[in-house]
Amino acid sequence: MKVRRVSLHNFRGVQHGTVMLEGHSLLVGRNSVGKSTICEALDLVLGPERLFRRPVIDEYDFYAARYQEVDAVLPEVRVEVVLTELSPEARRRFNGRVRRWSTTTADFVDTTPGALEVADEEGIEWCLPVVFLGRFDPAEDDFVGGTFFAHPQVVTDDLTDEPAQLGGGLKPFTREDKWLCGFLYLRANRTGSRALSFQRGSLIDTIVRLESRTEGSLWEKALRDVGAVTIADDDSGFAKIRTEVRRRVGRFLTLTDDPDAVDLQVSELTREHLREVLRLFVATQPGAHGVPFTRLSTGSLNLLVFALLTYIAELKGDDTVIFAMEEPEIALPPHAQRRLVDFVLKRMGQAIVTSHSPYVIEKFTPEQLVVLSRNTDGALTSTNVVLPADFKRKKYGDNRRQFAEAVLARAVLVVEGATEAAAFPLIADVLDQDATLDYQHIDLAGVSLFDAGGDAAVPLFAPVFAAMGKPVYGIHDTPTSPLSADATAKATDFTLYEVIPHAGVEKLLVQEVPVEVLRRFAAQIPARADFDPAWGALDPAATDDDVRKYVFTALKGRKGTEGYVPLLLAQCSGVAELPASMAGFLQRIDTDLRDDPPPADPGAQPDAP
Repeated sequence: MKVRRVSLHNFRGVQHGTVMLEGHSLLVGRNSVGKSTICEALDLVLGPERLFRRPVIDEYDFYAARYQEVDAVLPEVRVEVVLTELSPEARRRFNGRVRRWSTTTADFVDTTPGALEVADEEGIEWCLPVVFLGRFDPAEDDFVGGTFFAHPQVVTDDLTDEPAQLGGGLKPFTREDKWLCGFLYLRANRTGSRALSFQRGSLIDTIVRLESRTEGSLWEKALRDVGAVTIADDDSGFAKIRTEVRRRVGRFLTLTDDPDAVDLQVSELTREHLREVLRLFVATQPGAHGVPFTRLSTGSLNLLVFALLTYIAELKGDDTVIFAMEEPEIALPPHAQRRLVDFVLKRMGQAIVTSHSPYVIEKFTPEQLVVLSRNTDGALTSTNVVLPADFKRKKYGDNRRQFAEAVLARAVLVVEGATEAAAFPLIADVLDQDATLDYQHIDLAGVSLFDAGGDAAVPLFAPVFAAMGKPVYGIHDTPTSPLSADATAKATDFTLYEVIPHAGVEKLLVQEVPVEVLRRFAAQIPARADFDPAWGALDPAATDDDVRKYVFTALKGRKGTEGYVPLLLAQCSGVAELPASMAGFLQRIDTDLRDDPPPADPGAQPDAP
């Protein structure tokens, strides 16, 4: 069973919107766009324990916190989920509640004209639509919510009170129904204080109930074991206290003849009290002493929570689990992030992940990326990334880390090589420090640099990033051979595009950087350990042309991110000393991004509670 479509109405920062998912999915987009909102919405619909919380929803779960009656109508939170790839067991259990779904149109068959006649053809499958509904109840001065089968829709008349009831007569989608969906949710804001306790709805409580189905009630045995613990035995100092308490209490209260008429127990011997006092103890290296889980580090807690979720997944059947996971990278080193994501993608039926880590993102293919966007009216949309048909998969694989970082960015600047990739951030540093300019550094603007590996390759990436809905900028020097017609056509997808009128970044620098800066640079490099003695030292009386030739030789001799270009740019102070072509392009990017800032949603609420 997999989530295929999620539709939201009036939930948190989303007034309305639909997200389409294809198997494993990585939700990406700017901060507060709604990634966590999607996960929370899925938990409302599919989470077996979510509706046990009180209140189920609150004021800020409504768009713009508007929940009071307007024009005799109460605003309603509505989250509808379509589940596909139903198992035979699900088909049997939900018979009469399923609908036909077209994998071609990504919609119900009976909404497509003429589709019912071809309902048995290839590309048609059964799906299960379910819906969460929530609203404010003025009579109770509280919020109510519930999950229902969304099909069939019950037709009611105006002579009954049925339409006024939550769900309008739809059949409830019960906790037992939800168990069959196998939904698990790993939140980003997690301390483990509740998830790792034995309280109702916690991860451990879920495990206890799953194991009790095959092993019998685990609480019964736990109560017997706890009741058998002796605290005030003859060797205990508590024995005297117990005796004295019994003697004095016996003067005023008739006790039984049982010698244990007054006793000490470690618990009230009820299930609820055991839930409150039981604690998970964990001993981690390099220490050997077990401590309550609340004393563990943040990273250890995160992994412990994840480990319990995998335990639940195994009890349910890994390949049947829908696993929603927010920011698995929190407090984890890169190798742990990769291992965690590898496990989820290989073992779970469907993984729905949000992340800001390139180590996580690089584990997903482009087709698994779902780009979210939301406008100022709270309309949420999703776009699945589709690589151009002529874009070689190997090119994506070779640049996987760069692609992962670009996915996280607000915009992408494609450059032709490592030297340029090292130069542009340094030029941005100088622009940012120039008090005469109103300039925002590319890092603050959310621009990711992408090394295309050659001037002719720069245009090839324009349609790739444009398909992700990002502003994409391209710049390279004049190629030795004219660009192909195909590359020229792809370059039209750039938001801004510039071909520098120089045959190489080194030629550009020696022509556009003021000669006095070049002289300062030339005077310093002979003292470096990587200086080539064959270059000799620059004559202080050298002409401007000789200075440019000398510096050009040094720059060509030491290329790349660790070469001499960064050293030269470090000599620049202020925009007047920077290469005009490169500095000007960065300023144009700055202007373009300021003219089209990320939308500020007036109805936005925090994504996660």
